Amino acid sequence: MAQSESEEQHTQPRDWSVVALLAALFGSAMANATLDTVLGLQVFAIDRQALDLGLLGLAAFTPTALLVLVTGSIADRFDRRHVAACALVGETVVAGALFVYLRSTPTSVWPIFGFAFAFGTARAFAGPATRALPADIVAADRVPWVVARSSIMWQTATILGPVLGGFLYAANTRAPYPVIALLSLSGAMLVLAVRRSAQPHAPLPDLPPEGNIIEPEEPASKAGLREAIEGLRFVRRQPVVLGAISLDLFAVLFGGAVALLPALGEERLHVGAVGVGWLRAAGGIGASTVTLCLAIRPLRRRVGRTLLGVVALFGAATIVLGLTRTFAIAFIAMLVLSGADAVSVFVRATLVPLVTPRSKRGRVLAVENVFIGASNELGAFESGVAGQILGPAGAVVLGGAATLAIAVTWAGIFPALRDVDEFPTPVEDNDVDA
Repeated sequence: MAQSESEEQHTQPRDWSVVALLAALFGSAMANATLDTVLGLQVFAIDRQALDLGLLGLAAFTPTALLVLVTGSIADRFDRRHVAACALVGETVVAGALFVYLRSTPTSVWPIFGFAFAFGTARAFAGPATRALPADIVAADRVPWVVARSSIMWQTATILGPVLGGFLYAANTRAPYPVIALLSLSGAMLVLAVRRSAQPHAPLPDLPPEGNIIEPEEPASKAGLREAIEGLRFVRRQPVVLGAISLDLFAVLFGGAVALLPALGEERLHVGAVGVGWLRAAGGIGASTVTLCLAIRPLRRRVGRTLLGVVALFGAATIVLGLTRTFAIAFIAMLVLSGADAVSVFVRATLVPLVTPRSKRGRVLAVENVFIGASNELGAFESGVAGQILGPAGAVVLGGAATLAIAVTWAGIFPALRDVDEFPTPVEDNDVDA
């Protein structure tokens, strides 16, 4: 009885930490979803070029790629809560600066690209730190439980954020930015309330030899570089991890149609800002519904084959979205493709932390963040370029077909991923070779 009470006392703070983390993730995701929606509308309203939507995605993604060796190392070296909070404060500042800038009507898209780059820089630091926290605050067997609920928070935000952004933008083009700033700031405050588990995160210099610690006689600059690229080395050595995150990269790189929704909405579906907001929200509705099902009944068997199957379904629904001229069908297509993507996100977000040692999670998740950013923001750039050449509908259809081909190809290239049946047991630092 005494032991049970002790365990309850030990677990309760962690449960409150989970609540605080989920609330922080929700605030951050709401801010991101709202900003992505209104910036796309803002850019397309200036000169009505699909290419500009792609360039906007490229501007948001570039910092993630350029800073990959920095963001992961910082997430591993310093308190991840403080790193995440500082990054979210940076997002708050950018949103406030956008509000001030838009006092006058912009005539060029390039300053907005600069703001997107600044916001993407803050997001690049927030990503690895926040995504590593679930595995820091709960036992390994509860990581899938927390991941499922964090996915629900994220998907709920992708429903509410675009709708909120669409309505606010329709009322006043500046109105969304104070709300975005408030959401980011609330996320920063909440993440500081998170408490880590009893096993504290050890700084890199205190890692055992198995953790790839650099010998003392090696110059500090080389040691720092080797620590930074360890995430890349680990991903390259793990075919399951490499297969899972590269599948997401190439599937959404070619199949990402969300960036072209402003153009599709106006040119083919004949809806305005509110309609585009609802189309983006449809993605959140489909994804959150599937994620809720996964939270109630988690995926336990045939993990690899399920992952490949839902990516193929994502591609098929993308083709339908590009072909239709009916808003209702487009709405349903967004529900389906986002529901399929939610399964992919759940599998990857559960699999990667479990096969990554705790001391490397920040750096590995920073690498994964590049893949995710590439699949979304760089995918938006690819869609914008293709949309400029082929038209929005042609670009979306071609991307969906390419995604189907990617799913089939990856099944043959990564048999280790295809044959994953159950989620693996967690990997400890001393289980990894130097």
